[in-house]
Amino acid sequence: MKQFVKKQLIAYFWITMASLCYAVGFNWCYEPNLIGFGGITGVGQIINHFFPWAPIGTVVIILNIPLFLLGWKFLGGHILVSSLYAMFVSSAFIDILHLLYTFQPMDSMLACVFGGVLMGGSLGIVFLQGATTGGTDLIARLLKLRFSWLPMGKLLLGVDLAVILAVAAVFGNLNSALYGIIALYLSAFVMDKVLYGLDNAKVAYIISDSYEAITQRLIHDIDRGVTILHGQGAYSKSDKKVLMVAFKQKQIVEIKRMVHELDPSAFLVVCDAHAVLGDGFRVYKENDI
Repeated sequence: MKQFVKKQLIAYFWITMASLCYAVGFNWCYEPNLIGFGGITGVGQIINHFFPWAPIGTVVIILNIPLFLLGWKFLGGHILVSSLYAMFVSSAFIDILHLLYTFQPMDSMLACVFGGVLMGGSLGIVFLQGATTGGTDLIARLLKLRFSWLPMGKLLLGVDLAVILAVAAVFGNLNSALYGIIALYLSAFVMDKVLYGLDNAKVAYIISDSYEAITQRLIHDIDRGVTILHGQGAYSKSDKKVLMVAFKQKQIVEIKRMVHELDPSAFLVVCDAHAVLGDGFRVYKENDI
């Protein structure tokens, strides 16, 4: 029980920090530079444009209510509660920062680059904690259940484009849409790097006559499991043993050195691998992003 509480406190700490970063990115980079922003926050920009007395953060909270009712059915209570927290905190930070400080416009390209990085990084951290900030983030999380093979960043990219165009139309500024699309692409890219880039692993295929010695070193010295595949040389027609081993990025130099030491003529192919599940790597979780 104590471990569970500690884990939840850590998760909500990161959600809070990411929500603050999200608010800073929006207030600093998007709002003062009239850069089109996707999702429910973008809709909040539109409403605030016509009704300046309506705070963007408060509008976002109101518009999110029906989406969260839908999320309760498909995502379950835990994700819904953490997402409600993230949505309220990020929206509250947007309004609080707006009251405390007025950010001045900056170069639009700088704004969309840094805004995209801040938004993408913060959303990636929120998603890693099993939450969303509501709005199209929640819609994308629901779509992920149906299109599990699509990265979260790409799902958000598609959902948010229409809102960005609407924001640009309201502002009467095509540049707002163009900069918004650049920022959205950067946000999706950074988000996917946070979600999946940190999960990078490598897979090596090793063909060597010294496969037994290499196997023993991989198992006992590097602590990696090895699968022996049976192959055949297309030209020589001779049987070959092919070693397949999955390993962490930091072990690549050690493995290359060890293989070369045991057999300088060994044939070694190293490939990128994502979402490696099993002993020593990730554990499968239902509805994983």
